[in-house]
Amino acid sequence: MLTRRVIPCLDVRDGRVVKGVRFQNLRDAGDPAEQAARYEATGADELVILDVSATPEGRANAAHTVAAVRRVLGIPLTVGGGIRAVDDAARLLDAGADKVSVNTAAVTDPALLERLAARFGRQFTVIAIDAARNPAGGWEVVVRSGTHRPGLDAVGWARDAVARGAGEILLTSWDQDGTREGYDTALLAAVSDAVDVPVIASGGADHAEHLVEALRAGADAVLAASIFHDGDTTPARVKDVIATHGFEVRR
Repeated sequence: MLTRRVIPCLDVRDGRVVKGVRFQNLRDAGDPAEQAARYEATGADELVILDVSATPEGRANAAHTVAAVRRVLGIPLTVGGGIRAVDDAARLLDAGADKVSVNTAAVTDPALLERLAARFGRQFTVIAIDAARNPAGGWEVVVRSGTHRPGLDAVGWARDAVARGAGEILLTSWDQDGTREGYDTALLAAVSDAVDVPVIASGGADHAEHLVEALRAGADAVLAASIFHDGDTTPARVKDVIATHGFEVRR
């Protein structure tokens, strides 16, 4: 049976963990290295760090934050934000990342995914897709921390990104992000049905049952931030609930 992963996410700005709603009104949520060590100790399978201000500010991801986290972390680490070229990804790999996540830069230059996969392998290349419901139906891609909508269908973009070399999809519902109202399970089902690579559900978790709903919708892994940052639960406790619903988890 496929083992399902529980992944805390650290949104980072200026070397600090932050959390907001739909990428706005960010509040301080602690030190990245301290949070990372705590999540590993309490059962996290992997960790994601997203530098949420790197792309809007037109700068590279802060590699020193990645290095500080890697010094205390033994589980796999995915890093995203401000990656525009293969050299940016190489710098983060040298700092301790196991995988890199690209979003805006891949929408602007889809061949970036091909170059990353050719240099480092598909398993290193994650496409982050932030998707918002389209009033006309379906979902559209949003980029630049939710500030721009390039008119790209999210499900179609997921297919294209995988065809170009993405080995995993980090799928965030812009509508649900930070709301703690649950994942967009229809979005998860549509993307999961369209691709043959793992899909990580992101955006909206409030409790363990929400993570179960995401797995039932087709997600291979579940990512959350607020419920862990605010001390509501731990990855290990979430896994206990997931396991009671028949999903295999790492202990």
